[in-house]
Formats: sequence, C-alpha cells, structure tokens
Amino acid sequence: MRHLIRGRVLGFHADPADTADNHRYHPDGAVILADGRIEAVGDYADLRADGLPETDHRPHLILPGFIDPHIHFPQIQVIASWARQLLDWLNDYTFPAESEYADPVHATRMAGLFLDQMIAHGTTSAAAFCSVHKTSAEALFTAAEARNMAMIAGKVMMDRNAIPAVHDTAQASYDDSAALIRDWHGRGRLRYAITPRFAITSTPEQLDAAGALARENPACHIQTHLSENHDEIAYTLSLYPQARDYLDIYDQYGLLGPRSLMGHCLHLTPREIARMAETGCRAIFCPTSNLFLGSGLFDQAGLRAAGITTGIASDVGGGTSFSMLQTMAEGYKVQQMHRHRMHPFATFHWATRGNAIALGIEDRIGTLAPGSDADLVVLNARATPAMALRMERAETLAEELFVLQTMGDDRAVAETYVAGRAMKR
Repeated sequence: MRHLIRGRVLGFHADPADTADNHRYHPDGAVILADGRIEAVGDYADLRADGLPETDHRPHLILPGFIDPHIHFPQIQVIASWARQLLDWLNDYTFPAESEYADPVHATRMAGLFLDQMIAHGTTSAAAFCSVHKTSAEALFTAAEARNMAMIAGKVMMDRNAIPAVHDTAQASYDDSAALIRDWHGRGRLRYAITPRFAITSTPEQLDAAGALARENPACHIQTHLSENHDEIAYTLSLYPQARDYLDIYDQYGLLGPRSLMGHCLHLTPREIARMAETGCRAIFCPTSNLFLGSGLFDQAGLRAAGITTGIASDVGGGTSFSMLQTMAEGYKVQQMHRHRMHPFATFHWATRGNAIALGIEDRIGTLAPGSDADLVVLNARATPAMALRMERAETLAEELFVLQTMGDDRAVAETYVAGRAMKR
C-alpha cells in the first residue's frame, strides 16, 4: 500500500567530515512509502497526488531511523546498576540477570519489551548480543520478525570465567550458533552475528569454534568486545600470554574483517590500530557506557585518521539510555575532551548512515534513498517545555539538531516507522 508522510525531511548521502554536499533537506517535504520501502523523497508539492493517503507530521523532522550497532538484549533490567568498574558490574549484575534467559517465557517477554523500548526511542535497527542461551536468540529473532525489524543478533559464546548458569562449551556454542544461523540468518530482515562475548569468557577452543563458524558463514557478522578497561586488558593478556596484544587474540582465530564489530576500542596500541585498519574491523563507540563505568575516552578523530570505520552505540545496559539522541549527546562531550568538536550534522549522520556503513548494510538502511527500507524517525524539537523555550532562539537546522541531540530523549520521538509501518505506541 502506498502512503505519503509529510514533514520537514532530512537525509544524508555523504559524510559531513568529507564534503559540504552531504545532505538533502526539504522544508516542506514528503516521503512516499510502498511495500515497506521508500519509493520517492522530495518536496511535498511535487509528490502529492489525488487519492494517495497522507500522514502530516509537520512541523516535525523526518529522518532515517536510528541504528544501534552494539546493544545487549538481556541487560534491559540491569541499566543503572552501581558498580566500581566493568568486571565488577558483569559479575555482580549482568551474569546473574542473563542466567534468567534460559527460561523461554522470560526471554520472550523481555524480547518484546526490549524492541518496544528501541522503537519508542526511534531506533529501528541494531546489532544485539543475546545471552548464552539459544532460547534468548530465538526469542529476540521471533519478536523482531513479528515487527519486521532489520536486526543483527547472536547468542554469546562463553565457556569460562563467569557463573556456571551462563556457561556453554566450545562444542555447544558451535552447535547452537550453527543451528541459529541455519534457522534465522537471511530470513526476512534478520542477520546473524557470531558472538564470542570477549576473550576473557572464551577458552582457546571456543574462539577456534567461533573462527570455524566465521569461515563457514562469511556473510555473518562477528561481534565482541575489545580494550574497554585497563583491568580487562591485563586479565585478557594473562589468559593469552602468547598474544602480542588484545586484538591479536581475535586475529589468531580468524575473527577480523569488515563484518567484525569491536565494541569500545578505548585503549588500543598503535599496532592494533594499524591491524584494524588493514583488516577493515569496525570500532564501535559506546559513550554512555564508557563514562558510566569509567572506562576511558574514545578517540573518534584519531581512529578515523587511521582509516578505521567507526559506529556509535548505546551499549545498554552498561550504557545508560536506549536513546541515540542521548548517546550522541554524550559522544559529543567525549570528543570535546579530545578537542574534536563534532558538528550536529556529523553526529546525526553517524547515528544513521554512518552506523549503516559500519554494519555494511547502507544499501538497505540509514538513508532516504529510493528503494531502501522505509525505517524512519519523526523528531519534535519542542517536545518538552525546556526544549520549546530553547527553540524560540534557534535559527538554523543545525541549531535544531543540536537541541534535539543535547536535550532530547524518547519524548522527542513523535513517531517511528519500521518498514513503512508506524510503530510507536
């Protein structure tokens, strides 16, 4: 069914860091949706047609839906849990909470609530970590399929250094992952990510199994964690004393490449940076998590200069908000600490087309290009009294975006479209 949505339409076709010709803005614009895809984008006067159903979102902004390239589905209930640092937080809160996802009833309930939170905050796609249990991945894929969401997900592989309730074995992790790939990868808008949680919780045998999965399924993503915290790095290297550095562990097992999503990447050595650039690994920035756990400051400009593609993510539940607006706000502040002042066009590009590029699926999501999937977010920069007061003095589109980024949250999301369907409840 064809449907026109009207509003102020903004989409990116290039990186603002590369060129001034990076976006198209239609002050009275329209997007025509047909069969879950974008048919046309332009001025409303050019696209309106008699008999074509319309939804009028004026004066709000219509953009591509936000994309979250690093988020933990089973951590929805451990957001805002106090701990000293990363390893304490995992042991005290995360692993016990994740143990509950062996129960398919619990996993099913939480999968629906998790995706509803994403949609409420304007996020239409994500790369998600499930728990160690096959049931958790099945629950998330089932819920995402019911909503027709473009999701990348995988059950974590972890066979040591956690409570027994969240352990598998090298063979079981291979078998369960292979079965999930067979059942879900490429089904509708779903993709699978081979997911060794991180080197601390995987034996060499399990990382070898992950490498085998990667060789056998080259179209799958790989997601894990890298160099988040100094204690984590030291512990990791004590477990793999033969490795030159943290990244080298994953390299030895064939886990590096353009579909490899490395969460955090805060304390990389020059050799690791060069190797990530050489292999095309993606570095995923998780600002609210990094600040909350006191892990460190991500150097976006430095990694970009080295040739590394980066993404920006919520990392719920170490991250403190599902909102990509809030994620952008904290990311901006972190980059300020590096004396790198990001323009609001750059941050909004990062959370849409930039994250789609990091995931390697910019041909389907992250832009308003005709033929791409109709995942959209409608933003209201006057959603709260404080925002409305500030907007009285905003004179440019860039100022409005910065208000949304700095002061916005789920209240600023007027609507979220997934494959052309209005989904915000």
